[in-house]
Amino acid sequence: MAKSPLNLKHTLPLAGVALALSAAALLGGCVVQERVAVPPPRVYAPPPPPPPPAYVEPAVDVEVHATEAPPPLPDYEQPPCPEDGYLWTPGYWAWAGGGYYWVPGTWVQPPRVGVLWTPGYWGFVGGVYAFHAGYWGPHVGFYGGVNYGFGYVGVGFAGGRWAGNSFAYNRTVNNVNVTNIHNTYNETVINNVTVNKVSYNGGAGGVAAVPTAQERAAAQEPHVAPTPMQRQHIQEAARNPALAAKANGGHPAIAATPRPAAFNAPGVVGAHGAAPMSAPLARANPTPGNAAPGAPHVNGTPGLAPGAQPTVTHVPPNAAVHAQTPPPGSKPAAKPAPKAQQPHAKPAKEEKHEEGRNR
Repeated sequence: MAKSPLNLKHTLPLAGVALALSAAALLGGCVVQERVAVPPPRVYAPPPPPPPPAYVEPAVDVEVHATEAPPPLPDYEQPPCPEDGYLWTPGYWAWAGGGYYWVPGTWVQPPRVGVLWTPGYWGFVGGVYAFHAGYWGPHVGFYGGVNYGFGYVGVGFAGGRWAGNSFAYNRTVNNVNVTNIHNTYNETVINNVTVNKVSYNGGAGGVAAVPTAQERAAAQEPHVAPTPMQRQHIQEAARNPALAAKANGGHPAIAATPRPAAFNAPGVVGAHGAAPMSAPLARANPTPGNAAPGAPHVNGTPGLAPGAQPTVTHVPPNAAVHAQTPPPGSKPAAKPAPKAQQPHAKPAKEEKHEEGRNR
């Protein structure tokens, strides 16, 4: 039986609705499948730590601040270079225990070939004086414009240069013995910096200097910290009471040494105007010249601290004269052995001569 046109009109929309519902169901199923296929969560891995800085300041000079300006630089001569390959490091004032002490200038073996020493310096920043530690590098950087002398005239270094694997010394500003060191040259150093003994940068009375373009570039280069011998040199200076500015008045008796930490070695140089070595320091740092007969006499005599060393030198001869002078009545008991080897008459005459001279 044929359907009426009216029934067809109602049947067609129902078929479309069914198709739409089936399509929606299919789409809904697809969405559900996508949610099920979510990838597993990723495990977080922290990034690697940054590389360490090229240069770390030594612990003794990190964050060292002082409320008072360091004393002027002492005037002293440079000891001769001990041997080929040593480089000069100028002396400076360091701070410890509430006061300044002098770190003597010295000749040092560099940590490797091709590096130069940039001295440390004090700078006035934020109302205090802060110390900037020295370092080794391929070029000399900024050291406050302080004129340390011996090639460090405030900018750069004119004391020598590397020629391949050997160092050539400028004899114009360095004390070099050409008998031991042959790689030298003579070059006049033009000093464009005001020559004074100011030991710090900035602040009232300080050196008014700013880094040059070359010095800024040198600050960005890889640096090497002071060597172990330089650290030992600083520690020995801090333990030496005679190097305190309060004790030496800014004129240390040990202003420069031929090698690091060699404070009692031959060749030690004192500052101009420095007092002789004091008796307490002689006891703390005994030397072969301070023999037992001389030491008690010097240390037990008040007021002889400035001339302690000369007194020690002259005590043994004087003691011998006085020991021989009184014994005219006790010759056999005083020195039987020496007088047995010499005639008795002649020593007696010599003793009288010595007495006359001392008087």
